[in-house]
Amino acid sequence: MMVPVRCFTCGSVVGEHWEAFTSRVEEGEDPAEVLDDLGVTRHCCRRMLVSHTDLVDVVAPYQ
Repeated sequence: MMVPVRCFTCGSVVGEHWEAFTSRVEEGEDPAEVLDDLGVTRHCCRRMLVSHTDLVDVVAPYQ
């Protein structure tokens, strides 16, 4: 997966939360509550995790 390591806006590390975030959201938890539990409080960092789309499988055939 090619999740961004740092927030594009503030530079805070967000990549370390990706696996926990995706696994808990897939289990049915509310994304806002998961981000609160993980300690991601800034709006820019929350945006990085919520809006990320994994495009590696889409782009890989064209390399």
